[in-house]
Amino acid sequence: MGEQQNLEAIMGLIMYGGNAKSDAMEAIQAAKKGDFELADQKIADAENSLTEAHHSQTNMLTQEAQGKHVDVTLLTVHSQDHLMTAIAVTDLAKEVIDVYRKMAEMTADK
Repeated sequence: MGEQQNLEAIMGLIMYGGNAKSDAMEAIQAAKKGDFELADQKIADAENSLTEAHHSQTNMLTQEAQGKHVDVTLLTVHSQDHLMTAIAVTDLAKEVIDVYRKMAEMTADK
């Protein structure tokens, strides 16, 4: 992988990871307001961004597996941190939304 391609993959991880995290947080806020349709859409958007980030990561891993060494820089580590944080936030957001949804259902049943 050329230096330019490597940089593009790293920036993809940062961008898509950031988008996923933002969408997941917006999903929680929507659920908090009772807008579960928007919450579900925001989670879907977050998952789409995570899929794109995984594509960038997979490209880097494939190159490494083929013997084309990728220099690990602080920027590379930073991009992986963004991705892992985005995955964690998205997973937790799904749980928080589920709790809000159950609370709304319980309130509606009364």
